[in-house]
Amino acid sequence: QVQLVESGGGLVQPGGSLRLSCAASGTIFSIDVMGWYRQAPGKERELVAAITTSGGTNYADSVKGRFAISRDNAKNTAYLQMNSLNFEDTAVYYCNAEVGQFYYSQYRTYWGRGTQVTVSS
Repeated sequence: QVQLVESGGGLVQPGGSLRLSCAASGTIFSIDVMGWYRQAPGKERELVAAITTSGGTNYADSVKGRFAISRDNAKNTAYLQMNSLNFEDTAVYYCNAEVGQFYYSQYRTYWGRGTQVTVSS
C-alpha cells in the first residue's frame, strides 16, 4: 500500500505564492522520480515539474522561473514552490511518484488525489 498525501492548495491572488507538499507513505523500499502534474477544466493533464532522487529537475516551459520543485528523501516528500501565480495556473495539481515497494519490485506509478489551486482577484 502506497499513499500520496498532498497539502498546500487554496485560493490566491494573481502574483501571489503557494507551496504544495506531497508526502508518500506506506510500504516503500525506494522512490525514483517524483513530480507534479496539473489539469485545468477542459484541458489535458500536463507535467508541471519533476525531480530525481539526486536533485535533477525538469519543468514545463510555462512555469520555468516561477516554480521550483524540491524533495526531502528522508521524509519521502516532494514540494512545489509556486511564485508569481497567474490565472492560467488555476488547476487541480496532482502529485506523482515512481515507487518500488520491495527490492525486487519494479517501479510503479502512484498518484495523489489532487489539490485545487485557484488564482483569482
